Amino acid sequence: MLLSYKLEPSVYKQNCNFHLHSISALPWGPGGYVKEAKRIASEIHPGWIVGFSDTWYGILAEWLARQSSAKSIIDAYDNYESYIPWCKPLHWAWRKALSRATTVTAVGPGLANLLTKNRPGMPVEVLPMATDPEFVPMDKKACRQSLGLPTNKKLIGYCGSIHPTRGLKTLFEAFSLVKNKLGKVELILTGRKSRSVSLPSFARWIGYLPDDKVPAFINSMDVLTVMNKQSSFGNHSYPAKLYEAMACEVPVVAASTLATEWILKENKDLLFIPGDAADLSLKILTSINYSIPDYGPQKGWPEIATSLDQILRKN
Repeated sequence: MLLSYKLEPSVYKQNCNFHLHSISALPWGPGGYVKEAKRIASEIHPGWIVGFSDTWYGILAEWLARQSSAKSIIDAYDNYESYIPWCKPLHWAWRKALSRATTVTAVGPGLANLLTKNRPGMPVEVLPMATDPEFVPMDKKACRQSLGLPTNKKLIGYCGSIHPTRGLKTLFEAFSLVKNKLGKVELILTGRKSRSVSLPSFARWIGYLPDDKVPAFINSMDVLTVMNKQSSFGNHSYPAKLYEAMACEVPVVAASTLATEWILKENKDLLFIPGDAADLSLKILTSINYSIPDYGPQKGWPEIATSLDQILRKN
């Protein structure tokens, strides 16, 4: 069950044993979504109800499970309390849901340790990110041509939220240093752009790409940068784009946080000091001039699905 934030009709699709419901929160709020979720739960008597993608859904899943005598699992991939730290009632409800859920999963050990504080005596399982199967190495020139990007320059990329909290000022300063060294190089960005961010003249923003174009974007880059800050959000953020670049075998340079240090493990030389433009520029220049790092074996959907199955079976 998905909650749409657009004013659009409800959608129902079925593919074999997979049923998809999408219900809009507009114009009257999420009440209709909650009502329909409760109706479906009472009709099918689920063994498990899974809440994922944001605070609200974890709270709802745990509540709905108690209403329907089901087990509940909350899957977290960020420190949601860092989004709106002033909203204390929401955080209290979130912590209560974590304490009551049958089991809780997190995308990395740092986030798992944080969530464990709300589940004394009960573990939080680590269930890492896995990239979609579309993220594989592709021909760089063909990918650039498909997106209208230059084929005769070095391209440094950023893919994600273009927001002040991501430390993009450091990226812009670092790129200026890189351009002074290399000359024929461009900075390409894609993602949702905050109005509060002013892009320098040398930064080329190609808008928000549809999902099916993102693998081509990543494969077009000579280096993909992963920006963040050491904060209550950044230290518990396990960026999907970092995993996707690794799956595409594209060189990366990532802000050093507790989360990225865990993801890159044996490739700590690909991390830069957050906020340090000189260090970032040095790491970019090094990555451009050397071969693709050996990221080691990575788990895909089949391996993660097997891990999730094992978690469900032991609860």
